[in-house]
Amino acid sequence: MKVAIIMGSKSDYPVVQKAEDILKHFNVETETRIISAHRTPRVAEDFAATAEEKGFEVIIAAAGKAAHLAGVLAATTPLPVIGIPMKSSTLDGLDSLLSVVQMPKGVPVATVAVDGAENAGLLAVQILSTKYPQLRQAIKDYKKKMEEDIIKLDEEFNAPPEQKVIISDK
Repeated sequence: MKVAIIMGSKSDYPVVQKAEDILKHFNVETETRIISAHRTPRVAEDFAATAEEKGFEVIIAAAGKAAHLAGVLAATTPLPVIGIPMKSSTLDGLDSLLSVVQMPKGVPVATVAVDGAENAGLLAVQILSTKYPQLRQAIKDYKKKMEEDIIKLDEEFNAPPEQKVIISDK
C-alpha cells in the first residue's frame, strides 16, 4: 500500500501534510515530493511514467493557480490521480479548482475541495480498500467513529443547561 503525494510548491506542505496524516493513520506508506508541472515538466512526466513500477498505487497531486500538476501526472500514468486544488492568493482557489476539475475526456482526475487534503487521503484509502480488505474494515471503522463522535457532540450540545459542562475562556 503506497501513495505518492506530489505538491507543486513547498508552500503547499501545511495542507498536504493533512493527507499524509490520514494515510499514516491507516498505515499506508507515503512518499511526498515537490515537482512542478511548469518548472520541472520532464521530472513530472518521468515520475508519473515510472510510478507504477516503483510500487505506487494512487497519486495525490496538490497545486494552486494554473494547477496543471494533477492533469500532467494523469496524462502519463495509468494510476488513479486525486487532485487537491490549493487556495491561491488571487481567486481564493477557484482558479485551481477549475484547472483540476476540468480535465479533457480520457484524462480523469478525481478532485476534492480546495485545500481538501483530508478527503484526498481518505479517497486514496477507499481506492486502496478495493484491493486490501484490512483497509476496507478500517475505513468502515473510521466512518463509524466519526458518526459516534457527532452523535456525542449533538447530545452534549442539546443537554439541559444543568448538565452542560461550562468551559471558561479565562
